[in-house]
Amino acid sequence: MVAIIGTALHWSDILVLLLYFLLILGFGVWSSCKNRGSVGGYFLAGRSMHFIPVGASLFASNIGSGHFIGLAGSGASSGIAVAGYEIGAVHWLMVLGWLFVPIYMKAEVFTMPQYIKMRYGGERIRVYLTCLALMLSIFTKISVDLYSGAIFLQQALNWNLYAS
Repeated sequence: MVAIIGTALHWSDILVLLLYFLLILGFGVWSSCKNRGSVGGYFLAGRSMHFIPVGASLFASNIGSGHFIGLAGSGASSGIAVAGYEIGAVHWLMVLGWLFVPIYMKAEVFTMPQYIKMRYGGERIRVYLTCLALMLSIFTKISVDLYSGAIFLQQALNWNLYAS
């Protein structure tokens, strides 16, 4: 087994990362300028995208460093049975989409708080659900993704955990 002696990033690695981030930023700016002016344009890309990029976007927004670190570690310690949860989720997400997408499309809403406001009335319930979703996202998903990403950088590049 060959030991990795140098763990610093080479200039070509930094260049590739910089080009990647510039490409993503440029695509985001171009996309936001193209679909500007409507909520449907923002949330649904103007209803002009094929289902493959939409599915890839849903998949990419669900997968994060928490999956790479957590599921890989659980799989290494417990075996392939850990994948059962993710494989089972595919079927249930399809069922939920089959049930709820027609309701949302008929109501012409794009978010769950928007639907709840339309269904039950009142601005307070929409604001409450929006704040609840943001807080849950910040305290569960985002914090776990940041921490597991820092663990990955610490292990892969031998960086300080807090600097990562």
